[in-house]
Amino acid sequence: MKREMSVQGSFYPARAVELERYFEHFSSVYDEDFKLPDVNSRAIIVPHAGYIYSGYTANIAYRVLQKSGVKNFVVIGPSHRVSFDGVTLCDFESYETPFGEIKSANTLFENLKNRFGLSCLPQAHAEHSTEVQFPFIKHYIKNVNIVEIVYSQANPQYLSELIDFVLEQEDCGVVISTDLSHFYTLSDAIKLDNICMNAIEGLDVDMLHSGCEACGSIGVEAMILSAKKLALSAHILDYRTSADASDDTSRVVGYTSAYFL
Repeated sequence: MKREMSVQGSFYPARAVELERYFEHFSSVYDEDFKLPDVNSRAIIVPHAGYIYSGYTANIAYRVLQKSGVKNFVVIGPSHRVSFDGVTLCDFESYETPFGEIKSANTLFENLKNRFGLSCLPQAHAEHSTEVQFPFIKHYIKNVNIVEIVYSQANPQYLSELIDFVLEQEDCGVVISTDLSHFYTLSDAIKLDNICMNAIEGLDVDMLHSGCEACGSIGVEAMILSAKKLALSAHILDYRTSADASDDTSRVVGYTSAYFL
């Protein structure tokens, strides 16, 4: 069973050559003003909107992740199409991208399935929050293997235990997918999104619950809980909103990326 692309041509270009242009543009714009952090991180938070809106923000995090040398990743994102209890993990042999397929991290899949008793809900995996990460992963990390976890009504503590297990493995990492606030004015969005980012950098779950409206807040909370247990620090890489691309400040969506050390 292959994990087929479902949002190519809409959320991201369907052709590899166009994707290459996006990534080159994002990187060149960043490098004009900033120096990429020289760190070794195995865990990141990234947004999942269309690349014209959030691709720049995500691109920075994947360039950081590239430095880790890790070859096995769990990509974790919220379900936008299907509501269900818990999390779903399917036995895909590969994941399609315009750059070619990504092989499944089979050993990691088996360990997660057996240890946590995870089951598969196939219809939940036509999910953009995870899929938009796959081209970045394929482009930036050679010989990479992944598994995809989608959650809906999940317990953050349970998801955190899963993240703990992954990060305890020497050659494994975690990608947490979330956007921030949705459809507020720019000024209101910035206020709400600052709550999310301060909660991430402060590893503060109480603050996260005090006004953060991230669609992937369960995944973010789980990552915060794991970071505290594993003595990791969190660092924001970038923040912007859809207004940076559209100039529409009346109804914006917020995006951030972060890494953990």
